[in-house]
Amino acid sequence: MQQTNRSPNKADLHSLLQTLLSRAAQSPHRGSLPLFIAGRRCGTLFPGAVAAIANIAGVELAANRVDFGRNHPSGEALNALLAEIAQALRQAGKTPGWRGELLDVMPDTPDSLPIAAIERGAMRPLGLITQAVHLSGWSQDGKLWVARRSLTKATDPGMWDTLVGGLVSAGEPADLALERESDEEAGLDLADIQNRSPLRKITRMQRQIPEGYQCEEVLTCECVLTDGVVPKNRDGEVMEIDCFTPVTIYDMLVAGDFTLEASIVLTEDLWRRAPVN
Repeated sequence: MQQTNRSPNKADLHSLLQTLLSRAAQSPHRGSLPLFIAGRRCGTLFPGAVAAIANIAGVELAANRVDFGRNHPSGEALNALLAEIAQALRQAGKTPGWRGELLDVMPDTPDSLPIAAIERGAMRPLGLITQAVHLSGWSQDGKLWVARRSLTKATDPGMWDTLVGGLVSAGEPADLALERESDEEAGLDLADIQNRSPLRKITRMQRQIPEGYQCEEVLTCECVLTDGVVPKNRDGEVMEIDCFTPVTIYDMLVAGDFTLEASIVLTEDLWRRAPVN
């Protein structure tokens, strides 16, 4: 990795951030279909997933769209249909990220409320909207704690990531999800992050991935950890946690060592902190 040996300035970081954001603004795979659930636009069906769910009662395929549960109101019947669809995708090998964890199904409209819940592993094949929370953890001396993903992760194994990052579960407030992920991924208690900034949305990730389409609202916040607090992973999904200077973080970002989501979060954080000149 080539070292810059200088702190990145605001212009450098702005340029990098725009490049990263452009990479996170992809259209769905060719042949994808708009997905409607209970009559509301919710996602984008991956072409490779069509055959797995085509014969399920309650699934309607047309040339220009697909409907799940057109006549189902929100509730048990709709959740049961979505569970059947998720299992069919799993049996067809279309859900590499199966976790036995439910996420909310959100219509793609501003300030919408969840209409159902579905297995996490089915979100990408169906192009459903997810919500991720991230924490940038700073040390008292101005370094940044970051985590390296386990080699067993289904997505981006072995790449560097934010100190804390994870998806919001079904029915879970985003702030509570951040507290849970902080505990699981970095061993941080509520007292350790009590001075964090409020969560804020910085972008919506939209990109093609092998199993479908990632459509993810990215929420982030920052926190300066007190001296003596050393993050330690508890859930086995992180292989390494380390603390680097902003210069080293910038070099790693330019080299592509971080996941795309983490790159956006960290570059935005560095940009906010960088001096104007």
